[in-house]
Amino acid sequence: MPRNAEVIRQWTILRDLEASRRVTIADLASRTGVTTRTIRRDLEALQASGFPLFDESIDGKRYWTLEARAFKRLDETGFTLAELSALYFSRTLVEVLAATPFQRDVASAFDKLTAVLTPGMRQFLDRLPLVIQAKGAAPAGEADQHKLDREHIAKLLEATLQHRRVSMNYYSMSSGREKDYEIEPYRLVYWDGRLYVLAFVEEYKEMRTFAVDRVQSISLQEQRFTPSEIPEVAFQHSLGVSEGPPEHIEVAFEPRIATYIRERRWHASQQNKDRADGGVVVSLDVCNDWDLRKWILGFGPLARVLAPPALASQIKDEIDRAAERYAVE
Repeated sequence: MPRNAEVIRQWTILRDLEASRRVTIADLASRTGVTTRTIRRDLEALQASGFPLFDESIDGKRYWTLEARAFKRLDETGFTLAELSALYFSRTLVEVLAATPFQRDVASAFDKLTAVLTPGMRQFLDRLPLVIQAKGAAPAGEADQHKLDREHIAKLLEATLQHRRVSMNYYSMSSGREKDYEIEPYRLVYWDGRLYVLAFVEEYKEMRTFAVDRVQSISLQEQRFTPSEIPEVAFQHSLGVSEGPPEHIEVAFEPRIATYIRERRWHASQQNKDRADGGVVVSLDVCNDWDLRKWILGFGPLARVLAPPALASQIKDEIDRAAERYAVE
């Protein structure tokens, strides 16, 4: 069983125990779609991690319970004013979660935090977003579309946590039409102002990425799936949200932009090599996808691909085609 699936299942067990006064192992097994033996191992692992779980026998039936104030030691942590202020301000940075089933938990947590602060503190802290902002955190669109997206996200997250298959009608940009898919959702990924779902498509026998805001309709099936192992880091070989084998990429940047390039960490594989003229060569081991080409083209004449030759030809072709659109007739 993949480690990420185990963690998700155990988190679901904790939420179920917290929401219910008491629950049986059989109930937990039914809700998560695994055997009672697996649930027993999960409960033992959670207990070993320090979660205050205990079982009790009532009318000859054994129930499991999570202590009502599982984290009462938080009362003793003594958060400083600066720490409380930082947590309060972070509310503006996690608003994207408001579109998921975590909305109630996030709102409740911050409401409790707000109660600790005086009205004057809250008034001051509410001004912070005016001077510090997270650009592009909220997707554009109409209110009705936002509501629909939230419903789709909630269903996708539920399917991901419970390993349930999904029937989905999706608008494909590549084909310019709507299409029905049967998918097994593995992970939701937030990137560049949009939410994506990484899912296995039985029809193609491969993992694919779907933009949630292009989902037209969605329904959860009762049928469950057994997840396979996937990398812990989503799209680890891409500058965006693509999957593919990595290639060794080298791009030379002109001196006037070299400082800006050196200051940024564009990818985990990045290596910088200074040039005698003050420029810099950036090496990356990433897949050759549209996000990579868009990144290079975004620097215009200040960037030049050194390797591989095939990528250099692709970039030149894109530049030539763009130049043709500006040709004087």
